[in-house]
Amino acid sequence: MFIRRKFHFLINPVSGGGQGKIVFDFLPEIMRSMAFGEDEWKREFSIYEHFSEQVKEALENSECVIAVGGDGTAAVVFAALLQHEEYRHVKIGLIPLGTGNDLARVLNFYDALVSRGLLYTVRKLAVAQARDFDLWKINGKFAMANYFSAGIDARIAHEFNRDRAEGKIAGNSVLKNKLHYVKRFFADRDYHLQSGELRITDDSGEKKVFPLANNRTVIVGNIPSFAGGSKPFGKSDIADGQLEVLNIKSIRDFLKSLSVIGPGSSVIKAKKIEIDLKNDEFVQIDGEDFSGKLEMPISIEFGGKAQMLHL
Repeated sequence: MFIRRKFHFLINPVSGGGQGKIVFDFLPEIMRSMAFGEDEWKREFSIYEHFSEQVKEALENSECVIAVGGDGTAAVVFAALLQHEEYRHVKIGLIPLGTGNDLARVLNFYDALVSRGLLYTVRKLAVAQARDFDLWKINGKFAMANYFSAGIDARIAHEFNRDRAEGKIAGNSVLKNKLHYVKRFFADRDYHLQSGELRITDDSGEKKVFPLANNRTVIVGNIPSFAGGSKPFGKSDIADGQLEVLNIKSIRDFLKSLSVIGPGSSVIKAKKIEIDLKNDEFVQIDGEDFSGKLEMPISIEFGGKAQMLHL
C-alpha cells in the first residue's frame, strides 16, 4: 500500500557556506525528537543536473516539500509547480540558507532560524499552517515568486555570479557575499537602462505605458521584501493577484528604495506586465541572473497559487 510521506527535505549542500550539510546531518535527530518514523519523511541533497526530477518526485510523494537553501533552490520548486498543476495542493516550506532569503523573511522563517536555530525552525515547520501564495509566469515558462528586475541591481547580480564562478569571492559565507555585493554596487553605480518601455495592465483593465530609457532600474515585486530584506514596495499582499512595480529613475531613489526610508518612487499596481528592453540588458528573476536568457518583450502574468507554510 502506497503511503505518502509527510515531509521531503530537498537540501542544497553548498548554500550558506555549506550549512546544508549540517542540516542534513541533524535532521534525523530532530525528526526522531518529534516522533516521526523513518517512513514519514525523507532528506536528500539536490543534484544540479537532476534537481527538477528530484523536485517532481518529492511533490508527487509528499504532503509537504521543504526547500533547504537560498532563493534559487526554492525557485526550482516553484517552476515545477507551474508545470504541474496537479501538485499545487502540496505544501511548500523553507529553511533559508542563502544570501537574500527574501521569501523566507516574509514568511518569518528567516528570523526563526537566525534567532532560535535549526531545531526550533524545523519544529515550527512541522506544525505550521499553509496560506495561498501567488506564482507568476515569465514568458510563459519561467517561474517568479519574489521579484523581477532589470537595470543596475540586475547587473550587480550578474557580475556577482560571474565573480563567484571565477573564484573571485573568498569562501561562501553570507557575510562575504553581501560585502562583495556592496563592492559591485560602487563599481556599477553609473549604470542605467539604455532603452526600453514598460507596459502594464492594472486591476481595472486600464493599460499604461512608461519609458525606461536612462532609468536606473525597473523592479517588479510579488512580495514586500527585496534584495535581502529591504522593503521598497511598502505594504503588499502575497496572494492578491497583483504585482507592485517601481520604475526608478535616479540612483538616489534606488538607494532610498533599499533603505529603511521606504520607496523612493511611486509604486504602480499591475495585473499583467510587458517589458521591452535591449536583448543584452541585464535581468534577474528571484535573485538569479537571467541575462541573455529571455526573449523580448518580457511578459509577466499570473500563473496560479501555491500553498506556502508560514509562521
